[in-house]
Amino acid sequence: MKPTLTFPVIRGLQAQREYYVAMWSLRTLCQISIFNEDELPPELRAQRILNRARIPEIAGYILDNPADYVFSALTVSIDSQVSFQPLPGQDELGALTVPMDAKFIINDGQHRRAAIIEALKQRPELAHETIAVVFFLDIGLERCQQMFADLNRYAIRPSRSIGLLYDHRNDKARLAKMVVLKSPLFRDIVDMEKSSLAARSRKLFTLSAMFNACADLVQGLADGNLEKDADLAREFWHELAKHFPAWAQVQAGRQPASEIREGFVHGHGIALQALGKAGNALLQADRKGWRTRLARITKIDWSRTNTSLWEGRAMIGGRISKMTNSVILTTNVIKEALGLPLDDEEKRVEEAFAKGFAKRRK
Repeated sequence: MKPTLTFPVIRGLQAQREYYVAMWSLRTLCQISIFNEDELPPELRAQRILNRARIPEIAGYILDNPADYVFSALTVSIDSQVSFQPLPGQDELGALTVPMDAKFIINDGQHRRAAIIEALKQRPELAHETIAVVFFLDIGLERCQQMFADLNRYAIRPSRSIGLLYDHRNDKARLAKMVVLKSPLFRDIVDMEKSSLAARSRKLFTLSAMFNACADLVQGLADGNLEKDADLAREFWHELAKHFPAWAQVQAGRQPASEIREGFVHGHGIALQALGKAGNALLQADRKGWRTRLARITKIDWSRTNTSLWEGRAMIGGRISKMTNSVILTTNVIKEALGLPLDDEEKRVEEAFAKGFAKRRK
């Protein structure tokens, strides 16, 4: 008689097929042999190849948050005959018996399992904790491949903004939220959920754009006290907003946000981040007189019709660019207006831009 593995499950029905839900300890999850398909060609696999570069990050998430990490269920196909024995007086609760030589194929969750194995090497005390596993009975490669396609068909990553809004571990995210939510101006013009704004949105910026801008603004200035760091950032943004009266016009409802975005570079996240970068250099260079120097920013013509300045920098073909070099080139314009020197990277990007511009003129 072949050796078997028996474990408690709940039986369910989906698409007229039985499936089973179990709670496996992390130790059991690691001990059970999972069929390795990595050497097979794509058409003969039921899963994508394991991306080992993802494992350290996921394992680090477990190790860094042992008291409050959370994982969704794994989905596994069993390529074998199984036996379900209900408990007395129960139809759906019982024990599932599986041959020890059965093939377990992960349809969804292979990276979670690999990360758990890695994490247990460093924190073996987690071995008694559990994870839900949903078992389907495998009826062939085609069905397994279809399951993979169906499980991922409607999987949509949440927007970056809402991810930051709900992230209470990331200090930079917490900083940005504190700046926005405690600001009478920005809490009305920053969209906390979307990472891209619809044409008719009443908001001017997104939380993800504010996150980038605040992170760059306090780089090297933050002392680890979030309240103080947020106060510093909020003080800078409020002073800056005095030189962009259109922002307050949007907040007051006297001017549509769409008109600002359509007409001016400063109505976009790229400008917000560039202002944060330049603001960081200003605060580091002149902690006492930065407000006076900041007033020089009014010398910049932010109109998108000013293509001689913005085309190739903040815009490409008349459209706002989100490329890293575009942020740097926009920062350079602001720094020049504020009388701040460029760092080595900014000089390199500026020189490359100048050479490209000279070639285009020829």
